[in-house]
Amino acid sequence: MWLDPDRVLYVGLLGAPSVRAIGAILLYVALDAPFRLSVADGAWETAEIAMVPPYAPHRIVSDSRTLCGFLIEPETVDMSRLPPLLRGPGGALAAPRQAQHARDLIAQLRGMRRPALDPCLLDTLMLGGPLAPRTLDPRIDAAVRQIKGEPGGRSAATDHAREANLSFSRFLHLFKAEIGTPFRTFRTWKRARSLLHYVTQEANLADVALDTGYPDSTHFSHSIRRVYGLKPRDIFAGSRRLALHGMPRTAAYQAA
Repeated sequence: MWLDPDRVLYVGLLGAPSVRAIGAILLYVALDAPFRLSVADGAWETAEIAMVPPYAPHRIVSDSRTLCGFLIEPETVDMSRLPPLLRGPGGALAAPRQAQHARDLIAQLRGMRRPALDPCLLDTLMLGGPLAPRTLDPRIDAAVRQIKGEPGGRSAATDHAREANLSFSRFLHLFKAEIGTPFRTFRTWKRARSLLHYVTQEANLADVALDTGYPDSTHFSHSIRRVYGLKPRDIFAGSRRLALHGMPRTAAYQAA
């Protein structure tokens, strides 16, 4: 898994997730055998490659144990200028060449001990070119950077509104208009995403819950399952042989 604040490239076990709702643009690529996908209670489709929009509930099953998932944080890209591959309501894509290109790239990366990548290079390798960046209102950008830099922090929307010199209601309205999703939903996703920095460690789940901003193990388990469709202990169990590349957790926080 290659991980930084703006992108995730995961190549590993799929498990048996229930409904999941990832807060990123998600590109699935089959590695060994086609998978089946249902987005937002739609019809099941068989695919080699598929796209799911941010926060869209979906189910995925595969006869293969492994799968590739490429995650793009939507606040980092201009959603109106996405390539055709990443547009639309989601589902299977008629792009066999793109699927094979991704598989070839993954095979190359697997042969490298520590692949040196950055988001623009990863976009180019996976999609053929860098994605157009999004320009945010500076007041919202400051809040986004703070949340991404410390996803387990206790700051509330009222704190960000005060720092932005906005009323609470105006801040929430502007945040949703700029980011495309409510403040609370965005923060929930970033907390769940921060779990990925821990999955290769021998860690106590109660400690991870506190480090990632959850008040207790029950809230932690429920929230993680709503996002990933898997219990935290199953995520950790399936990540025992996973190699983690990219920014260390502390460095990623400083760069966000």
